[in-house]
Amino acid sequence: MKKKIALLSLALSGAPAFAADLLQVYRDAVAYDAQFASAKAAWEAGQEKLPQGRAGLLPVISATASTTWNDVDYNRRMLNTPPIDAQYNTNGYTLTLTQPIFRWQNIEQYGQSKLQVVAADAQFAQARQDLVLRVAQAYFDVLLAQDSLGLAQAQKKAIGEQLEAAKRNFEVGTATITDTHEAQARFDLVTAQELAAQNDLEIKRQALRQVIGKVPESLAVLRAQVQLQRPQPDDMGKWVEAAESGSPLVAAQQAALEIADKEINKQRAGHLPTLDLVATRGRSSATGGLAAGVSLPGSDTHSNTIGLQLTLPIFAGGAVMSKDREAVALREKARADLDNTRRAAALGARQAYLGVTSGMAQVRAYEQALVSSQSALDSNKLGYEVGVRINIDVLNAQQQLFATRRDLAKARYDTLVAQLRLKAAAGSLGEDDVQAINALLDK
Repeated sequence: MKKKIALLSLALSGAPAFAADLLQVYRDAVAYDAQFASAKAAWEAGQEKLPQGRAGLLPVISATASTTWNDVDYNRRMLNTPPIDAQYNTNGYTLTLTQPIFRWQNIEQYGQSKLQVVAADAQFAQARQDLVLRVAQAYFDVLLAQDSLGLAQAQKKAIGEQLEAAKRNFEVGTATITDTHEAQARFDLVTAQELAAQNDLEIKRQALRQVIGKVPESLAVLRAQVQLQRPQPDDMGKWVEAAESGSPLVAAQQAALEIADKEINKQRAGHLPTLDLVATRGRSSATGGLAAGVSLPGSDTHSNTIGLQLTLPIFAGGAVMSKDREAVALREKARADLDNTRRAAALGARQAYLGVTSGMAQVRAYEQALVSSQSALDSNKLGYEVGVRINIDVLNAQQQLFATRRDLAKARYDTLVAQLRLKAAAGSLGEDDVQAINALLDK
C-alpha cells in the first residue's frame, strides 16, 4: 500500500523521484528555495552600500564639451559704416575635478554605509537560519505523515483481524452480534482515517517539494532507539543571554539604531559649511571667419584653474530643522524596536528551551506508555480469548496503542525541531546542526 501511495505522489507531481536525507534536502533547498534566493539577492545588494558611501569622500571628475556654429549680423549706427556679417565655429571642452575637503554629511553617510552592510549580513544570517528551520519542519512533517499513515494501515489490519474473529465467534455462538458491529464501526472509522492520512501525506510531500523543487521517493527516518540529548549548556538563563546578544535579528536592529544615530548627525550637518577643492582644465577655439569682407584669424585658448570653494548654508525654509526633528523621532523608534527585538529573542529562547526539555520528558513518558499500552493490549486479547474481556476492550486497547505510537513519533520530531529553534534563537544555528540531526537518521 505504501508503494502505491508513493507512486501516486510521483504521478501527481510529474517530477523524477529520489531518496534523500535531511542534509541532502537542506542542500537542495539552498540551491532552489525562492525565499532564500530573495534573501541572498538582498544581501548582495546590501554589500553595495559601502562603495556608495565611500564615493562621497572621493573626488568627482566630470567633462563637458561643446561645439557651436555662429552667424553674426551686426549693424552699427554710424554713417558710412558697413554692416558686419561674421560666420565662424567655436568649440571647446572643460574637465572639472571636485575633491570634498569638509562635508560632514558625507562622512556620516560613509559611517552609515558600514552599518548598512552589517545589517545586511545579519539579515542574511537570519534568512539562512530560517531556511534550516523550514527545511527541518517540512522534512519531519513528511515523516510524521508517513508514520500516521503506516499506523493507520496497521491499525486497520489489526481491527480487520478482530472483525473476522468477531464474525467467526458469532457464527459459532460464542459472541453476540454486538461484537461484530463494534468491530465493523471501528474498521470503517480507521478506513476514513487512512484516507485522511494519505491526503495529509501528499500535502506534506508537496510542501517539501516547494522548498527543494523535487519529490523525494523516500526519506531517511529517525532511528527507533534514538537517544535525544539535553541542551548544552543546560541552563535557560545562558540561552536567554545568548539570544539577547547573538540573535541576528538583534544584531540587525542594533545596526539600525546606530544608523539612526548617524542620521541625526547627517541632518544637522545641513547647518555646516562645506569646503571643496575645485580644479578645471579647459580649451576653447574658434575658426576663422569673414567680417565686412575682411578675413578674421581663428583663436585657440587653454585655461587651468585650481581653488577652494566654500559654501555656507544660510536659510533653507526650515527643511534642515524639520529633518533633524524627524531623525530624532526615528532614532527613538529604532531604540524601541531594538528593545522589542531583544525581548522577543529572549522569549523565543525560553520557549525553545522549554520545548526541548518538555519534549524530552514527553518522549520518555510516551516510551513508557508504549510499553504499558502493548501490555494492556496483550492482556485484553488474552482476556477476550478466555471470555473475561469483551471485543470493545480489545478495540480500545488497540486504539490506545496506535495513538501512543503516533504521539511518541510526534514528540520526537517536535523535540528535534525545538533543538534547532533553540540554536536559532541564540544565533548559532548552521549546517553543523543539520549534520548532527542527520546522524540520528537511519539511512
